[in-house]
Amino acid sequence: MILPGATLGVLGGGQLGRMFCVAARTMGYKVIVLDPDPTSPAGRIADEHIQAAYTETSALDRLAQQCDAITTEFENVPAESLDYLARTKPVYPSAASVRIAQNRIQEKTFAQQAGLEPAIFAAIYTEADIKPAIEKTGLPAILKTSTMGYDGKGQHVVNSLEQAIDAFNSMDQVECVLEQKLELKLEVSALLARNAQGEVSCYPLAENEHRNGVLHQSIVPARVSAELAEVARNKAIQLAASIDYVGVLAVEFFVTHDDRLLFNEMAPRPHNSGHYTKDAAVTSQFEQQVRVMCGLKPGDARLISPVVMINLLGDLWDPDWQPLFREGNIKLHLYGKHEARPGRKMGHYNVLSEKLDDAIALAASVFDGISH
Repeated sequence: MILPGATLGVLGGGQLGRMFCVAARTMGYKVIVLDPDPTSPAGRIADEHIQAAYTETSALDRLAQQCDAITTEFENVPAESLDYLARTKPVYPSAASVRIAQNRIQEKTFAQQAGLEPAIFAAIYTEADIKPAIEKTGLPAILKTSTMGYDGKGQHVVNSLEQAIDAFNSMDQVECVLEQKLELKLEVSALLARNAQGEVSCYPLAENEHRNGVLHQSIVPARVSAELAEVARNKAIQLAASIDYVGVLAVEFFVTHDDRLLFNEMAPRPHNSGHYTKDAAVTSQFEQQVRVMCGLKPGDARLISPVVMINLLGDLWDPDWQPLFREGNIKLHLYGKHEARPGRKMGHYNVLSEKLDDAIALAASVFDGISH
């Protein structure tokens, strides 16, 4: 066990790293952030901010020398850097886990091997792969870059071979995956924390609504049957166990109209759809990240109250906060970012209520109020 008083390192200085810093420092740990941005939200509140590239060996050495364990706040950090750090210090999640999540082809293949069912997909490496891929997936389909895609970026819906070829060329013919486009009932995510001893704590299922490819709201508990929620949670636990995962893991699923549960993707870190845990769960996902990387028992993941989490993007800056603060059951979290841009996540708020329908209605009305 790594106990309070120790120093924890985190690669990445965004909002997830910032909320990790708050949790870790509240629990009595020191935190060092490695991030190239001099104004990174996490770097500004850490005990120390090493401003350097994630691949800079001297900076990685400095982080390893000062820290007792190291984690990452996003999956696009170079896996080689995690491997390098793991030579001398515990690193969770492992570079192997992060590598899988960095490549959609590997990710979907891995999920299949672990016993989960993704939508029908095919890998595309050259233009010649597109026609046989369409024969496998059918049309319409979604063409996605296999790496560096997030929040709807690097994706094109295609309805013909010609559209697929044009989309592939528009993305500079990088490695892609073609995925069957399905009519979905809804999207859900299962969030869990797992330590090196294999102890797991899994949160209630979140129901997620996206707008323009970016998560807009998470409704917890998800409005699905208890049976489907249990299957999703068990599938996420199964996936984590198959790679002996250590850390916080979010597993996203599609739910079809006939209640099939299809794997979408995994995030080897705290997740946007888990931000409700800061106010509505016994243990937040960020405290879980601290606990499991330090070899502690995962915290209680019980839901305290039905909750709706709303993302706040740079599109609506400057918001009118008055409608939010007229209510006593809304918790606001801002990320300390120095510049608002369209699509950039600037904060979120959680609406807690005894009745889920009341939380949904209030979350929507407040969002309309602060947006105008």
